[in-house]
Amino acid sequence: MASEGLAGVLAAVLAGQGLRVQSCDSAPAGEPPAPVRLRKNVCYVVLAVFLSEQDEVLLVQEAKRECRGSWYLPAGRMEPGESIVEALQREVKEEAGLHCEPETLLSVEERGPSWVRFVFLARPTGGILKTSKEADAESLQAAWYPRTSLPTPLRAHDILHLVELAAQYRQQARHPLILPQELPCDLVCQRLVTTFTSVQTVWVLVGTVGMPHLPVTACGLAPTEQRGGMKMAVLRLLQECLTLHHLVVEIKGLLGLQHLGRDHTDGICLNMLVTVAFRSPGIQDEPPKVRGDSFTWWKVTEEGLQSQLLQRLHGSSVVPVNR
Repeated sequence: MASEGLAGVLAAVLAGQGLRVQSCDSAPAGEPPAPVRLRKNVCYVVLAVFLSEQDEVLLVQEAKRECRGSWYLPAGRMEPGESIVEALQREVKEEAGLHCEPETLLSVEERGPSWVRFVFLARPTGGILKTSKEADAESLQAAWYPRTSLPTPLRAHDILHLVELAAQYRQQARHPLILPQELPCDLVCQRLVTTFTSVQTVWVLVGTVGMPHLPVTACGLAPTEQRGGMKMAVLRLLQECLTLHHLVVEIKGLLGLQHLGRDHTDGICLNMLVTVAFRSPGIQDEPPKVRGDSFTWWKVTEEGLQSQLLQRLHGSSVVPVNR
């Protein structure tokens, strides 16, 4: 792939679009990663934040025995065969009685590659709000509450940060609208847009095995990678081609998300923005030296693409990925 092809790929990823995962440039040592399967070796959770024009939040009252009567945002586990959006819509309908459409991803939360929660800002498109007369095993009822005066008890206080994140996004969107792209993937993996900047020049790390491409790193499900979280797979790939002890690596966040769900393809690919910089102060005009022949630095020369990258980097214009 010539630099024009790389430019097109990078532009697509920056626009939140997906690309098929053909192979991985880095994988955990030992056995090749097994395909991921919901209910077997991975769990995905969807959660929706609704904010009305009156600054009210949609909450549901829990029916589960361990948290019965407490309040929480509509959320639940994905089922095999569902897309991420289908799971979100099912959970909101079951728990709140409403039809909905997601507006954008707000946050991705992980406890290692085997547990991932996708947080969406969403809007209702129909349905009837669930009342206590329709109480069932999914929820006791749903209701709108002022954002600054939520009911008690809450099932957990982690939703407070998510509600504020939604309010901040509504006030001033830090990143473009990002929704999952339906593309098959067998693994939990990350496609890396790894950048090095000098003055107004940007380099991007590319894989050179086969056609030049944005590198993909597979996340392992073994306990060591679970404990370290998804950043372990990022650092593993970078360690294979760079000398990291004199570098600072920062995982900025998510540019896009890929998942299909049908045909037993439960894997996800997260397109991630990463920065590499030298620890030593001073201006460095060239990116760090690459070891081996599997990777190289590509200098982004197209002005519009370079401007996009710098804007996303300087404005942290990405979906946060939290652990």
